[in-house]
Amino acid sequence: MSELTHGDDDAAVNALRSAVMRLSRRLKHQRVDESLSPTEMSVLGTLARCGTATPGELARKEHVQPPSMTRIVALLEHKGLVSLEPHPEDRRQKVVAQTERAEAMLEESRRKRNAWLATLVEDLDEDEWAKLREAAPVLEKLAHL
Repeated sequence: MSELTHGDDDAAVNALRSAVMRLSRRLKHQRVDESLSPTEMSVLGTLARCGTATPGELARKEHVQPPSMTRIVALLEHKGLVSLEPHPEDRRQKVVAQTERAEAMLEESRRKRNAWLATLVEDLDEDEWAKLREAAPVLEKLAHL
């Protein structure tokens, strides 16, 4: 689909955007650690998915400027959620790794958010739930394009 040409497509895109934004805002309120910003949580999530990364790689993945990522990493390090380790091939660089504390916090956050979503899903009928299960991989793909 390269171009939206139908009113139905425009309406569907608008409804999808609106629903995803509302659901995202509601999910953000299900945080375990209120002291972390959404950006800090996102960086920890990226490290959990992708493994260690240089601050520059994290900046690209998170769509922020390198100086901003340097500040974010310093805050996370100060909170004991990441550690800086020597780069395996370039000793001039450092790689960022999440700590066990960050892993535990992310797991608790996922558990809390999943439980909250599960309570919402209980209000769906079987047909709606089946459609949502089918849509999940497509939404995941959109999230990573």
